[in-house]
Amino acid sequence: MTTLTLAKAINEGLRRAMEDDPKVLIMGEDVGKLGGVFRVTDGLQKDFGELRVIDTPLAESGIVGTAIGLALRGYRPVCEIQFDGFVFPAADQIITQLAKMPLRSLGALKLPVVVRIPCGGGIGAVEHHSESPEAYFTHTAGLRVVACSNPADAYVMIQQAIRCDDPVIFFEPKRRYWEKAEVDTSPEAAAGWPDLHTARVVRPGGDVTVLAYGPMVRTCLEAATAAEEDGRSVEVIDLRSLNPLDTALVTDSVRRTGRCVIVHEAPVYSGFGAELAARITESCFYHLEAPVLRVGGFSTPYPPSKLEEHYLPDLDRVLDAVDRCFAY
Repeated sequence: MTTLTLAKAINEGLRRAMEDDPKVLIMGEDVGKLGGVFRVTDGLQKDFGELRVIDTPLAESGIVGTAIGLALRGYRPVCEIQFDGFVFPAADQIITQLAKMPLRSLGALKLPVVVRIPCGGGIGAVEHHSESPEAYFTHTAGLRVVACSNPADAYVMIQQAIRCDDPVIFFEPKRRYWEKAEVDTSPEAAAGWPDLHTARVVRPGGDVTVLAYGPMVRTCLEAATAAEEDGRSVEVIDLRSLNPLDTALVTDSVRRTGRCVIVHEAPVYSGFGAELAARITESCFYHLEAPVLRVGGFSTPYPPSKLEEHYLPDLDRVLDAVDRCFAY
């Protein structure tokens, strides 16, 4: 076991993937000599060279477009989008080309491209640097969408995403980059890794199910600890994968608890939580003791940094939703 930050865990996962497969490339703005703005790729260009860790121009559409071409030639490119809000110039390439080409070719073409996106707020940055754009990509058929929440998962999931033959959107919670945990980096541990698209119960409970992913998992765990003081047993599930979704684990939990709260940083209106709520209502209607409730950001552009603590869901807002569940 090694103690790693989430950022370093991704770095180690990228390093392992590059050692295992010479076709793995990393490309993005400042990923080489600088090591990325969050230093996630620190040291990789020094060890693997400029032909495998490529500093690109400030052109996200060009980064993803080039990655598509490389993938067609047999490479496994990993693109870093410097900040979440910068992914939108690449949306055309991702949505109309990357997601569509494998089916357009009836499976003859594989596009093993990973698009890494640091996501969410909490670092005192402005709009374009604090977005949560996951719903755009979960709505896009042909893309796999995953979100890590802790160092151990980050180390494993980035390697699994790189090995996948389908395009993967890989969300990283930037405000959790510096949090530490024990990570088993031994080759033997790989045999026990969970599937990339498997959700995980990170805190068992019996009274209410709380669904979260990415940066909100820790917030929900803290809320569950606080709720325990009121005698409420909160089950927290880290979804890990948004598309495909581990529906079986989610519905099994909700049928058992009879209540569900969904938490994400993105605005509630038309957010990914709406899809979750619809599926749970369809599958668990006769087991529900209360409506499925959602906690998220407000329907406004991301605010100035001095106001972001009012915008972001916190422990109190999660606990309020849990309380409202029991009011029915």
